[in-house]
Amino acid sequence: MSDINKDVHKHDLLGGRLCLDFANTVSWHDSSEKSQEWLTSYENLVNWSLHADILKKQQALSLLKKAENRPSEAKKVLQQAVELRESIYHIFSLVSNDDTPNAKDLAILNTAIGNAYGKMQVVPDENKFSLEFLNCEELDGMLPPIVQSAIEILTSEKELSRVKKCEGYPCGWLFFDTSRNRSRRWCSMADCGNRAKAKRFYHNKNNNS
Repeated sequence: MSDINKDVHKHDLLGGRLCLDFANTVSWHDSSEKSQEWLTSYENLVNWSLHADILKKQQALSLLKKAENRPSEAKKVLQQAVELRESIYHIFSLVSNDDTPNAKDLAILNTAIGNAYGKMQVVPDENKFSLEFLNCEELDGMLPPIVQSAIEILTSEKELSRVKKCEGYPCGWLFFDTSRNRSRRWCSMADCGNRAKAKRFYHNKNNNS
């Protein structure tokens, strides 16, 4: 039986929101030449979902076992996940630049929303109610929480205004800017931020020589 893939756990979660981390499952997303796909198999999708705390280990192992018995269905779920990932990425990339998302991407997300809400239920919680996901052990069970995360951002003007795209081209990663003055520019100061700093230093050094 397939087991937990530790390599997927090396993938940094820098988005600050689940749907943004999901959108970042491609390294160098803005480059067709350098881009690296992380979701290359259903197994990787499950393991990333475990890494992102969508699934618990036992749930992940259960899904991997089911996928071995239903490979064609698992392949379809992977394709669906990648399609959803790309639509989320395109939508938030455009929104972060004050542009309007295209109809195709919105249609893909809206279809996913319809599927996700079919797996949710309202439950009482002290003096309020909350949405919870049904105890669903289906192969696409990791997708509804991602969709819910996207809905929460898109339907909140305050949240939406904090979504940014890393300025370290061709990184392209999305992140939720929690800085007080909304001045964050990179997905990670230790990575893209340092590269930009080094590039700036090199440029200034050459201009002054």
